[in-house]
Amino acid sequence: MSHPHPYTALTLAFVGPVATLTLNRPEKRNAISYQLIEELHRALHEVQTSHSHILILTGAGDAFCSGMDLDNLREITRHTEEENLADSGRMAHMFRALYEFPKVTIAAVNGAALAGGCGLATLCDFTLASENAKFGYTEVRIGFVPAIVSAFLLRQVGEKQARDLLLTGRIIDAAEAFRLGLVTEIVTPENLMPRARELADTLVANSPASLLATKRLLHAYSHAKLDRQIAAAVDENARIRTTNDFREGVTAFLEKRKPNWTGR
Repeated sequence: MSHPHPYTALTLAFVGPVATLTLNRPEKRNAISYQLIEELHRALHEVQTSHSHILILTGAGDAFCSGMDLDNLREITRHTEEENLADSGRMAHMFRALYEFPKVTIAAVNGAALAGGCGLATLCDFTLASENAKFGYTEVRIGFVPAIVSAFLLRQVGEKQARDLLLTGRIIDAAEAFRLGLVTEIVTPENLMPRARELADTLVANSPASLLATKRLLHAYSHAKLDRQIAAAVDENARIRTTNDFREGVTAFLEKRKPNWTGR
């Protein structure tokens, strides 16, 4: 079955009951652009309304997803308050759409999953990591706040671990991500996609109605609290973008130099 809408930032393939969505900007390390966000929503809708029961999410090339696209980052430094709020809302909506996707999701993390890319990798029901995978919430290094992802991270690891990852911005390997509970299983690079398909086949043997009902129940537990946390996160995310340190952090990052923080 081929997809009716052409995608450029990703590919979508259906084989039996399994859909595979591949972030497909390898030359940009599959960075999150505005176009990718729009296409991801469209692809998720297509999978949701298809006969597929399972969604595998992976990346083309060496990286899974390296976070926000540099061109979009450059643009953000010139945004108005309204644009910042709308932009933060879009990011939150993307993470939430994946976290609350009604069908079972498997991330096959083939390489670096950083900042927003780490969010995409860890918000799936299952996160399979290649031995080459790296994870990190690197936002504080460039003057960002890992606001939206923090609401999800606190649900997945203990508060002490979440504070460590979010405040240091350090990058961890697959073994540490597994130990923290962000990764379900580590596999060799060549076994990543075969293992993802094998897991999908195991899940397909279960009752589709039971899978849907179980995920619906899990969402019901967290929905109201997430509403509140995400609203606060979107505000904080938009607010930090108005600071001098944010502009300095992004500029330094783009210019590949050390930032000169002023605390303003």
